[in-house]
Amino acid sequence: MGCSMTEQRRNIRIPVKMNLEVSDIFKQDNVKVSNINAPIEVIDICRDGIGFVTKSVLPIGFYFNSRLEFHSSQNAINCVIQIIRQSKSEDGLYHYGCTFTGMPAVFDYIFEEMEEEYKRAEAQENVAAE
Repeated sequence: MGCSMTEQRRNIRIPVKMNLEVSDIFKQDNVKVSNINAPIEVIDICRDGIGFVTKSVLPIGFYFNSRLEFHSSQNAINCVIQIIRQSKSEDGLYHYGCTFTGMPAVFDYIFEEMEEEYKRAEAQENVAAE
C-alpha cells in the first residue's frame, strides 16, 4: 500500500478490518476539537494500540474515545486512544499509529485469543503453501 511506517510495536500486529468514526479529539490540557467526523479504517491491532488509515489529517498527540468491536470473539472494548505517529502514502491516505491509554489488564484475554487465532491461521497458511 506504500506506507512508510516502520514496525515499532513490542507485540504481534494482527491484521483486522474495523471501521470507526472519530468525531471529537482532545488533549490533556483541555484542548478539544469537535465535529471532525473522520471515518477511519483500522488495519491492525495489538495489545499496545492500533494502526489505521483515513483521508483526514489528525493531530499527533491528541486522544479520542473509541469502542472497538471484535467480530470473532463478540467482545468490545471502550478505550482512549492516543495518536502517536502519522505518515502519508502515495494514494493520499494518512496512516496513523496509536497507543491505548489506560487499558486495563483485564482485557488481555481478548488480545491473547486474537493472537492465538492469528498464529493458528498463519501456521495453516504456511502448511498449505508447502
